[in-house]
Amino acid sequence: MTRPYDAAQRFVSELPAALIGDLEVIYSPLLKVQSLNETIDLDGFSAVVFTSSNGVSVAARSVGRVSLRAYCLGERTTLAAEKAGWQSQFCGMTADDLVSDLLKRRPSGRMLHLRGQHSRGDVAARLSEAGLDCREQVIYDQLVLPLTNEASTALSLSRDLVVPLFSPRTARQFADLCPQGAPIHLIAMSDAVANHLKLLKYKDLKICMNPEALSMQRLVRQVAEQLVRVESGGLAQ
Repeated sequence: MTRPYDAAQRFVSELPAALIGDLEVIYSPLLKVQSLNETIDLDGFSAVVFTSSNGVSVAARSVGRVSLRAYCLGERTTLAAEKAGWQSQFCGMTADDLVSDLLKRRPSGRMLHLRGQHSRGDVAARLSEAGLDCREQVIYDQLVLPLTNEASTALSLSRDLVVPLFSPRTARQFADLCPQGAPIHLIAMSDAVANHLKLLKYKDLKICMNPEALSMQRLVRQVAEQLVRVESGGLAQ
């Protein structure tokens, strides 16, 4: 698992308990979220835009509970914003979905996109160009990390590994660090994630139909269950 530890642990906990019992889970976060300790001034803004739950967490530590409307990308981000006290609104699963949704809503007032240093979609710029008043503020960075010793050792062995990858930046870091020829079964959240993996030599690469945790869980379960059946002497389906 290459996500930050808390998110990775949560993802694993949502897989079937019987399957987890048959797996050895290796945690090797490749990104570390680091707050930039920016002062967030919401005076004059009627809403915020969140494109990740990391933005919600960092903003909450800075401004506390603020009952402003929050337009959110993804179900996880929407739920995190709701729990943090924002009036959260789900606006789709991709940046394109979010921009399209807001252009249909055409909310009045000023919006502030609270985002990370590395962000895709040019959300604030696209909304502004379409006539909405949206600014942006970078409030956190995501630092790349090396593989842990346990992960490096696992990749050097001949055992099959299932590697879910959730973001283009994580995928790029994994591709840079993964030894060629490792017996890996890659699962990418989206085409944008998969594009950074295609030069690797892998056993399999599957891409989610929808960029969401539930789709990732289904593919991880499917691939892992098949590998467990093979290793236990059953017939793969």
